[in-house]
Order: sequence, then C-alpha cells, then structure tokens
Amino acid sequence: MDTADLGLPVTVPSTALFTDQYELTMLQAALKAGTAGRRSVFEVFTRRLPNGRRYGVVAGTGRVLDAVENFRFDEGVLRFLREKGVVDEETLDWLAGYRFSGDIWGYPEGEVYFPGSPVMRVEGSFAECVLLETVILSILNHDSAIAAAASRMSSAAGGRPLIEMGARRTHELAAVAASRAAYIGGFSSTSDLAAGFRYNIPTVGTSAHAFTLLHDTERDAFRAQVDSLGAGTTLLVDTYDVAEAVRAAVEVAGPELGAVRVDSGDLLLVAHRVRQQLDELGARDTRIVVTSDLDEYAIASLAAAPVDAYGVGTQLVTGSGHPTASMVYKLVARAESAEPDAPLVPVAKKSTGGKTSVGGRKWAARRLDADGVAEAEVIGTGEVPPELAGRQLLVPLVRGGEVIAREPLDVVRDRHAAARAGLPLSATQLSRGEPVLPTEYAHVPSGS
Repeated sequence: MDTADLGLPVTVPSTALFTDQYELTMLQAALKAGTAGRRSVFEVFTRRLPNGRRYGVVAGTGRVLDAVENFRFDEGVLRFLREKGVVDEETLDWLAGYRFSGDIWGYPEGEVYFPGSPVMRVEGSFAECVLLETVILSILNHDSAIAAAASRMSSAAGGRPLIEMGARRTHELAAVAASRAAYIGGFSSTSDLAAGFRYNIPTVGTSAHAFTLLHDTERDAFRAQVDSLGAGTTLLVDTYDVAEAVRAAVEVAGPELGAVRVDSGDLLLVAHRVRQQLDELGARDTRIVVTSDLDEYAIASLAAAPVDAYGVGTQLVTGSGHPTASMVYKLVARAESAEPDAPLVPVAKKSTGGKTSVGGRKWAARRLDADGVAEAEVIGTGEVPPELAGRQLLVPLVRGGEVIAREPLDVVRDRHAAARAGLPLSATQLSRGEPVLPTEYAHVPSGS
C-alpha cells in the first residue's frame, strides 16, 4: 500500500485559504489593471542562514506539491470570501476556475542550500503564481527549519539512532510535518502514529512514567510490560531509583532485555553507571536510550557515553532555537506585456536594511574542488558556464501544472545524507561560524 495516497487522519478539503488576504486583493487589482496575465517568475530563497548555521536543508517539497495540487476554490471557500467581502465578483469568478498551470523548479528535496540559493522557482502568470506564496513559504520555512536541526543532531549523534518524539510539543498537524522533516534530516523513527500512517516512517514507543506509577511497585509495572510486549521491550528506569530499577528490569526480563530508557539526571554519569550495572548483571546486549530535552549540543556532549540511541522532542520540533528558515518568495522577472511571447525583464526590490534581492530568472550550480568536495554555490542568470553545466541544482517539479517529481521519502533521506557528506568537513561543526560554502553570483546578460 502506498501510504502517501491515504491522506492525513485529519484532512483539509482545500489549501486555498492557507494564504494571506493581500494575495487575493493583489489578484483583484491586477485583473482590473490587465496585468494579471503577465508571465512571471517567482523565486524562494533566504538572505541569510540562522546565526551559527553552516548550511540549510531543503525539506517540504513533497508537501508543497500536494498543496499546489489541492489549491482549489470550492463553493464553501468562495462563499466565505463573498460573505466577508474579501474580493469582488469578477475575482471570485476567476478563482472558481483556478488551477495552477505553470512550471515549478526547485532544489531536490533533501539537498542543502545557502544564502541566495533559489531553492524553488515558480513560473506562470502573475495571477496564478502570486496566490501560492503563503502556502509555499509556510511549508518550506517550517520543514526546512526542522530538517536543518535534525541534520545537526544526526551529525552529532555519529551514527547512533535518533527517535523523533516531539508531537506533544507542537500543533498536531505540525507534528506530522516535523516527523517527516526529521526523517529527511537523519532521524530513524518517530513516536507519532499519524506520521507513520501518512509517510510510512517507522514508529516506536513503549511506556511513560505514568505506567510505572499506575502499579503498586516498579517491578509489577515491568512485569506487566514484559508480559505484554516481550523481553525485547524498552523499560523506563528513572521513575524512582535508577540502580534499583535496572536490577529489577533485568531480573524481570532477563539478560535478553531490549533496552532501558533514562529520562532525567546527569545523563553522562547515569549512562556510564547503567552500562556498568547492565554488564555486571549479564545484560551486555541491552541498549541504553536517553531522552530529556536533548538538542545537538547535548547529544554531542554524550558522544563518549555508552548511549545507543537518543529521543528528541521539544528542541527538534522548534528547530533547536530557529523555528523558521526565513525564506522569502520574490518576483524576480516578469514579461513586458501580457502577450505570450513578450520578453522577460528582471525586477528586484531596492531598499535599505538588508532586504534587497537580485533580479532575473536564475540557475544554481555547486562547484567542486579537485577532491570532489563542494567549494562554492554559484548562482547566475542567462547561460550556464560549460564547466558548471553538469552541476546544476534545480530540477523540474511541476510542468504545465502537472506534478512530475514525486519520490519516496527514503530517496530524499538518502539524498540529504549524500549532500551533507559532499560538503567540507567543517559543515558538521556545532561552533558558531559562517556558511560552509560561499555564494558567488555569475551575472550573465539574460536576453530572455
């Protein structure tokens, strides 16, 4: 069964209202002015990475494709817009037949990006492209922020498995998106069943402190769990006294006990003590899972500890202090007129305060050094230099309104691992620093 076809347990009939009102009022004014049909190019990019981050991670592309396909103004949506007086009848008539018919290009999901990288390019009439701004940014900003945090945590974990367990720390639907993004970034499983249902991400989970507190003794709780789930289960050992709990856990489950989980205290010290105790009790193969408000720094601090897996919640689903990727959606080129063959002209905002942008329909390529390691992100307009032709990053996602680039999530996850491995080694450093690759602009006259 293809679980991507099943939909979320909580479904949304249309994504059309996942937008800001001014998208629709701009549409109304453009329709009246006769400019709504002008061929336009919008690009998604960020002007800077969050402070201290060395690279960004493109995540949410698959969800964007779903959102674009489901961007429809049905009768209920149109009735709402009419009753609230958001736009006039002429605009409502136009919206009733809305179907995106343009093209979308983008960095493949899971790829890394840097300041200025055109991670997505949307092309079509101004009218049909401008309406997609908010929903595209909403998805990419959230998912890319989570994936970047997950990637840093995955690097810090050094190959040890990571469990996403942040559903109770965010909105219920955001939790599903966060699980997906975390999986792309390197997490191996999730506690959220909705994410498992929707995206086929492996799910895990056994018990919380409430289960231990329910029973008369800790040993009774362990016995009930082992009787139900088998000796390979994970027993939570820090409800009362950790040493006593570990002893009881091995006595109940035997040396075949799957794992113990520690959720509090000095995790470095406790992990060493628990490992020593498990070994002395003959449970040498029993794994140690640690949780408790972990982030990439806490994970890195446990690199020398006998920890087998990490469970991460709050810090992951909030982007580890950076809950947005700060991406923007800007018009970079538009036709001189509404004629189908009218040439494109570059456009760009000029302002102070760091909010300037670069006009023109762009390509992007990653230049490698003699050892095959990435050394620069090169962005330009017009013809692509021959030496970079085989290193282009943008791929077609939607052509003529039809989605052409859906792919399994495991492919995306593997792509990210490969992209991160192709960066300079300093990309995985957690210390503050500049982006690991410089962004270079190759301005070539477009003539388009």
